Amino acid sequence: MSSARPQKGLNLISLSVTLPAELARAVETARQTWATAGSTARLWRQDASLWTNADESKWLGWLNIVDQQLAGLSRFKALAAEIAEDGFAHFVLLGMGGSSLCPEVFSITYGKQPNAPQMLVLDSTDPAQIRALRAKIDPARTLFCVSSKSGTTLEPNIYMQYFYEETRKIAGDRAGHHFIAVTDPGSKLEGVAQGLGFRRIYHGVPSIGGRYSALSDFGLIPHAAMGLDTERFLKRTQLMVEACKNGETTANPGVSLGLILGTAATQFGRDKVTLLCSPSIHDLGAWLEQLLAESTGKQGRGLIPVDREPVVAPQGYGKDRVFAYIRYGSDSDPNEAVVAALEKAGQPVIRLVLKDLYDLGQVFFQWEIATAVTGSIIGINAFNQPDVEASKVATRELTTTFEASGSLPTEQPILDQDGMKLFTDKANAAALLGSGTATSGGLIRKHLDRVKAGDYFGLLAYLPMFPEYEAALQEIRLKILQAKQVATVLGFGPRFLHSTGQAYKGGPNSGVFLQITCEEADDLAVPQQKYTFGIVKAAQARGDFQVLADRQRRALRVHLGKDIKAGLARLHDLVCAAVAH
Repeated sequence: MSSARPQKGLNLISLSVTLPAELARAVETARQTWATAGSTARLWRQDASLWTNADESKWLGWLNIVDQQLAGLSRFKALAAEIAEDGFAHFVLLGMGGSSLCPEVFSITYGKQPNAPQMLVLDSTDPAQIRALRAKIDPARTLFCVSSKSGTTLEPNIYMQYFYEETRKIAGDRAGHHFIAVTDPGSKLEGVAQGLGFRRIYHGVPSIGGRYSALSDFGLIPHAAMGLDTERFLKRTQLMVEACKNGETTANPGVSLGLILGTAATQFGRDKVTLLCSPSIHDLGAWLEQLLAESTGKQGRGLIPVDREPVVAPQGYGKDRVFAYIRYGSDSDPNEAVVAALEKAGQPVIRLVLKDLYDLGQVFFQWEIATAVTGSIIGINAFNQPDVEASKVATRELTTTFEASGSLPTEQPILDQDGMKLFTDKANAAALLGSGTATSGGLIRKHLDRVKAGDYFGLLAYLPMFPEYEAALQEIRLKILQAKQVATVLGFGPRFLHSTGQAYKGGPNSGVFLQITCEEADDLAVPQQKYTFGIVKAAQARGDFQVLADRQRRALRVHLGKDIKAGLARLHDLVCAAVAH
C-alpha cells in the first residue's frame, strides 16, 4: 500500500489517498505523462484535443465562472433582499438534473436560514410526490424558480404549468410575480416567462453544460434565495480554482483526483466509484453521481458512481472499486471506522475533508476538474450526453402517441402473478423464459443469476421518493450486495434519467437492472395538456426501458399495483428467496 500525504493549502479542503502499490505506481506514471504534455495548461486553454477534439472547447465556460460571479455579486444580494422584504415562506425550485441537484444539496446541507424562505426542490413527475410538495406550501407565500438550461425540458415546463395555475387561483393576474426563471439566453422558457410576467429572469452561460453549472446562476440563484452568503461561498471556492491551475500535478487537487480515478478505471478495472459522505453532507453524493456518470459513461466506457450504498465488511467488496470518503471535519461519523478497515484491507481510498460547510463550492470545482481529467484519460467527450437524449426522444414519442390517441401503446407482460406484472423485451425474455411454467420468483431468480463478478446491480424505481419506499429499496439493495458482492445502485425515476441514466445506457455493459413501476392510485392533471403527470411518468419509464433494451442491457421491469408498500414487501420476499437458493 502507498499512502500519500494530504494536500494542504490555505483554507483548502484536504486530499489524501491510500492506494495499492501497483495502482500508486501507475498513477505516478500518469502524473508524469500529464505533466510532460503540459495538459493542465491545455485544459485551461480549453484545448479540445485533450479529449476527442470534437466540440469540447465550447463547453468549458465553467472554468472561469467563479471570477465572473464574483464580479456580479450585486444581483445575488438584490435577490436575497427582495425575497426577505416580500416575506416569502418557501422558495420552490422546479428543475431536473443539472438544474436541481446542486440546489437540493444546498437545501439539505444548510437547511432553512433565519429570516429567509425554506427551499424545496421538485424533480419528479410522480403525482403523489407533486401533491406532497403542494400540501407543504401556500402559493401566496411562495416564490417558484423554473430552472431549465434549454428551456424545452419537459419536466420543468409541466411543473411550471401546474404551479402557475395553482398560484393563479389565489393571486390572479399577479401570479407571475411569484415566479422567476433561470435559463440560457433566448430560450423558449425566457419567452414564456416574459409573457407570463415573471418577476425576474436570470441567465445561464451557454458554454456551461447542466452538470457543470453548480457555480453558475443555476446553483447560485437558489443559494442566494435561501439566505446564504453567496459572496463568502464564492471567495472560498476561488481558492480551489487557483489551486487547480497549478501545473505541478502533486499540488493540484483536481488534477490529482482525476488522475487517480482515470488510471484506476482504465488500467485496473476499478470503475465503480463508491461515495461515502459524512452525515452533514450526505446529499452531496446525489450531485457527484450525475457529474461522474453523465460525463464519463459513454462509448462503452466510464465510471459508475455508487451513492448511499449500505456498508458491509471489507471482504464483501470486489476489486472493481475506488472509495471516495468525503467528510465534514466536525462530524462524528461511523464511516470513519469503515474507511480505516477498507484501507487496511488494501482497497484504494480517497479522503477529502471539509473544514467548513461553505467549502462545498471547493468540492464542486475540484470534482469538475477531476471529471474533465478522467474523461481525457478514458478518451471520451466529457461534456455530451448522447444516451440521455435517446431517452428523451423515446419518451416524447410515447407522449405524442398519447396526445393523438388518448392512450399509450399496449404492452404485454411476460408474467402476471402475485399482484405484479413482469415486462421485458424479446432478447431478455428469451434469456429468462426457459422450459416449464414461469413464476415471478423464478424469473427474478434467473434475472439475478445473471449478475456476475465485476457487474453492478441497479434498482430503477419510478416511485415517489418517500423515506419509507427508499428504506424498503435499500433493504433489497443490501440483500443483493451481500449475496452477489457486486456494486449496487439505486435511482428514482425520472430524476436519474438526467443523471446516472447516461452511464447505465452508454457506459460499460456491466449493469443488471430491475426497473420498478406502479399503478397510480390518484393521478394528477397537467394544465393545458391531454396527458397527466402519471402518463408522463409511465412514458418516461417505458422510454427508459426501451433504450436499455436497445443498448442490449440485462433488464427486467416489475410493475406493482396501487399499494406500493405491499408490493415492495412482496418484491423483497421474492429477492430474498432468489438469492438464498
